[in-house]
Amino acid sequence: MPVHFENDTVRIHKTVASPYDNNAYIIVCKATNKSLIIDIPKDAVTVLAEAKDTDVVSVAITHGHGDHIEGYAEFRAGLTAPFGLHKDDADRLLPHVSEFYLEDGATIEVGELSLKLMHTPGHTPGGVCLLLGKHLFSGDTLFPGGPGKTQTPEALKQVITSITERLFVLPDDTNVYPGHGSDTTIGASKAEYAVFTSRDHAADLSGDVLWRN
Repeated sequence: MPVHFENDTVRIHKTVASPYDNNAYIIVCKATNKSLIIDIPKDAVTVLAEAKDTDVVSVAITHGHGDHIEGYAEFRAGLTAPFGLHKDDADRLLPHVSEFYLEDGATIEVGELSLKLMHTPGHTPGGVCLLLGKHLFSGDTLFPGGPGKTQTPEALKQVITSITERLFVLPDDTNVYPGHGSDTTIGASKAEYAVFTSRDHAADLSGDVLWRN
């Protein structure tokens, strides 16, 4: 798993960890070697191998869709750290049980690092993003080009509200690391969204929506 970003305080690893191009992330506090794993897709072997020389203190699941939790048994067998997701997606983890909940406005401490939790529903009821300085781990809430897939027009409106009211207030140079695919920035996403709002759309719009279409 290559180093995706590094400075004096943090090292971020990113790997494609499933046949569905799921990204898994490891955030490492360089001062303490403590780490956080974000999402547990199918390829647990690769992710756990990269994390094995760090002290994993917790695992955060951005939402409860199957491709983001598919590796649960393997990750659980390889770690003693607690696993958490938002309570509104807790039923998606059954028969397993979340050991803590990712609550809006709370923080996850990883050594000397502190990640802020942001509840961003729409793609799923319990979708969350995690913010570390100018690094946003967006799960399937926001991708380059648009939001995560939604099942209903109401869900699309909800995820757009999550994005515009919670994420677009961040600095334009905030890096966005999504649950699949390539990175983007808040500034680039805002410019794409401006194209979307300049056009008329069907009242029943949902599904895979691209800002520029």
